[in-house]
Amino acid sequence: MERILHAIFDLDGTLVDSLPGIEWSVQAALARCGLPPLSRDLRPLIGPPIRRILATVSGVREPARLDRLEYAFRSSYDSGGWRRTRLQTGAAELLEQLRDGGIGLWLVTNKPARVTERILDELKLAGYFEEIRCRDSRTPAFASKAEVLVDLLRRRALVPSACLMIGDTAEDCGAAMAAGIDCAIVAGGYGDDTSLPAEAKRVSGWDKIAERCGVSVFAERC
Repeated sequence: MERILHAIFDLDGTLVDSLPGIEWSVQAALARCGLPPLSRDLRPLIGPPIRRILATVSGVREPARLDRLEYAFRSSYDSGGWRRTRLQTGAAELLEQLRDGGIGLWLVTNKPARVTERILDELKLAGYFEEIRCRDSRTPAFASKAEVLVDLLRRRALVPSACLMIGDTAEDCGAAMAAGIDCAIVAGGYGDDTSLPAEAKRVSGWDKIAERCGVSVFAERC
């Protein structure tokens, strides 16, 4: 097995718990558009673009109504909902020690670039990554997380066999497969285990990610 030189992280559900802020802003958007309040658990829905999540929880399908609902969500989330995002326990320590161990760190997310930047700055994570790529990091926007990941590997000449995607959903597995790289699925994220492909490699803690990268993350330092 070739040594991992590059760890490519998902954001929502992997490094951060963004559910409180997303749930708060979904409720605000539904109320603003005169729709019934949220009546289901959002956790298994987090990961795909927010428009898809809003269509699922509201039942709205007409593009114009979805436009209004998405606008209401983004107005709420961009103005304050994002501040409810919480760092996953141990995530910052993992990033620091992977970086110190010589692993290149990258971030690929569906979240829009502007709010991604705010969250990473607020949680003091931005400086760990060599590059942060979002669906709207280019014009026209990428069609999927898989496209973002494939583009990253191509532009930065990253060798697929030396890369590891670290995420929490079937979408992360699919993106990794499209890019021809391994994927590790972390516990405690938003993914539904029943939707994960059979080849998905589940890991029980950050120490397992460290081991896969050849770094003793939680070893005591001198």
